Amino acid sequence: MTTDLWKWTAADLAAGIAAGRITSVEATESALARMAQVNPALNAVVDPLEEQAMEAARAADATLRTSGPSGPLHGVPVTVKINVDYGGRATTNGVVAQKDNIAASDGSVVQNMKAAGAVILGRTNTPCYSMRAFTNNDLHGATYNPHDKTLTPGGSSGGAGSATAAGIGAIGHGNDIGGSVRYPAFACGIYGLRPTSGLLAATSPSVPHRMIVSQMASVQGPLARSIEDIRLGALALSGHDPRDIWQVPAGDIFGPLGHAPCKVAMLAETDEAPVDPEVSAAIRQAGAILADAGYTVEEVTPPSFAELMDYWRLILGNEMRAGLQGLMMDNGDWKMKKSIDLLLEGVPELDSRDAFLKALTKRSALLVEWQMFFQKFPLVLTATTWAKPMIDDYDVSDDADAAWFYGICAPLSGTPIIGLPGLSVPVGSAPGKPMGVQLLCDRFQDKRLLEAGAVLERAIGAIDPIDPIGF
Repeated sequence: MTTDLWKWTAADLAAGIAAGRITSVEATESALARMAQVNPALNAVVDPLEEQAMEAARAADATLRTSGPSGPLHGVPVTVKINVDYGGRATTNGVVAQKDNIAASDGSVVQNMKAAGAVILGRTNTPCYSMRAFTNNDLHGATYNPHDKTLTPGGSSGGAGSATAAGIGAIGHGNDIGGSVRYPAFACGIYGLRPTSGLLAATSPSVPHRMIVSQMASVQGPLARSIEDIRLGALALSGHDPRDIWQVPAGDIFGPLGHAPCKVAMLAETDEAPVDPEVSAAIRQAGAILADAGYTVEEVTPPSFAELMDYWRLILGNEMRAGLQGLMMDNGDWKMKKSIDLLLEGVPELDSRDAFLKALTKRSALLVEWQMFFQKFPLVLTATTWAKPMIDDYDVSDDADAAWFYGICAPLSGTPIIGLPGLSVPVGSAPGKPMGVQLLCDRFQDKRLLEAGAVLERAIGAIDPIDPIGF
């Protein structure tokens, strides 16, 4: 039995370890064996931590004998992304120039995962500067999607998506400024939560403070193969860190789930972007499941995703022009540079302080519009993206079309600019053909996402780890 522990959910592992039916050493050995088996093909974990993981597992078992579980993930194997600080290891962010950027101490994510009792197996890959929907870089190489090597595993948390889908750890950590948790979850056929901005601590002391728009839009979040594991991952990551100036108390947001049906605005088609029929079908399937469970599902058009997408590109793009773009041009790989050109294509340049401040002020009006909509429809059911998972490296191909790319990504990338939470759910996903839908809600109502996600999960069934296909 213990050889198959890598297949177990985090919730089952935590319960089994706490009850003494299994040990953290057994769970960790099983997860490391799975990593040795599939990671050479996937290249999802680019900084393995075998020795540290086994040491942590032995300590977890010893702590359990003397004082009980130390947190909700006591002894459970997980992964973290290589763009957050792990003391004594390089926070590379996929950048060759940062290969020796050794963190002096743990950042918020690693600190909170350890405090929750988790065992960190290794650190997962990201594109250069974590700013693409495709996960490869000149330092660590390419990460592949276990469903299909030709498809992107998503980005920027593509390593986390690939690893978690393939059974390398029960929970993967990611971060999301424009879809970098939800898109890898969608592309790899698992769950991914972008929580409300500010709920999960995000400080990495080795990384310079980001500019203001990035601070407001970027969050940390879990990827997993079950909703309960998403909840446990978010609960673990919600630990307080005084180094994070944006963090607010999560309260009971990530507490045990109930069943709280509400009105749902379903958007399965749009005239703002081309819609793949399979995406639309998955949204309608999810709508029918929610309706059967007591939710009132109506086909209603929410405020414009395209407007949010245009605003995200305008405000974040101009912030990048003032800072990060220079670093990318100096230190980024050629794919990163070409992708940034695509991001900035057609984006007006705000060439004065007043122009930028006026543009930043518009955020309040956009957020109010959405908050008023959520008063009528507490949940929105729609696409993660309006297209199936893209062919890998689409953004640097000769066929790359900025209007199409950002049109289909609008529900994914537009919402972070106003701090909204979102959950990617693998409705319609099958081995070799990943698929999914997205749930959105008002800020600090994240539990609604998880409760509706749990309803969908009961209908679609368990998501088992996938063996790499076609490798």
